[in-house]
Amino acid sequence: MNVYTELAKYPVFTIDNVKKLTNNEKTAYSQLYRLMKRNLVKKIRKNIYSTVNPAAGQIVASRYQVACAITDTAYISHHSAFEFYGLANQVYYEVYVSSKTKFNHFEYDLVNYKYVASRMDEGISEAKNTTGVRVTDLERTVIDSIHDFNKIGGFEELLNCLESIHYLDEVKLLNYLDIYNVQGLYQKAGYLLNHYRHEMQLSQKFMDYCKSKIGKSRRYLVIEEKDRSYYNNEWKLMIPEGLFEPIDGDDILV
Repeated sequence: MNVYTELAKYPVFTIDNVKKLTNNEKTAYSQLYRLMKRNLVKKIRKNIYSTVNPAAGQIVASRYQVACAITDTAYISHHSAFEFYGLANQVYYEVYVSSKTKFNHFEYDLVNYKYVASRMDEGISEAKNTTGVRVTDLERTVIDSIHDFNKIGGFEELLNCLESIHYLDEVKLLNYLDIYNVQGLYQKAGYLLNHYRHEMQLSQKFMDYCKSKIGKSRRYLVIEEKDRSYYNNEWKLMIPEGLFEPIDGDDILV
């Protein structure tokens, strides 16, 4: 049996995969050591390995396959999910990995793998055309990213991603919003998605539901722009000047 050929069938593997091929723990470690010495296998981090494409000299696993192998519950989320779907304006040197099990951030091949606490079990699917990748669906990616744009990706990049979306399932959106159940998130998601509602094919019923959940609190959409914001009475939000055209009735605060 050619162990390298068999391991190459896995984009990412562990020592347990090698043991199953050799039926012997000592032989497994010996084979793995030899393959690594010949630069046919590279260690990514503790007990995570990938075979190397000899022609390119790079591991066969993509950054997303590596990310999903970090823990048993790991999956791609936030801006990295937008990247996976081809909707991001920029490709970052960070991969955001949600997981029930916490792990320390680490770097491999100039890519930083960053832990994000998993907020829910819903909205995670196996990628159809890529082995070993779990990723949030588009609707959950949108809600997660609106909730966390101040920590992940930034506001401008969030808008760039939203502009590339042509359809969202509003039933899924509402489900994820209700799981979060955060008034400020209903406000921010409602305001932002209302701007793109025609492109995303979202109904007035969806907008009305978001409005019914926002309460009476006035919040900033982008806290860093608090000194250059105007008040949007419809969503009870302070909006950065110049973001979208103010509507009649908005009070401009200088």
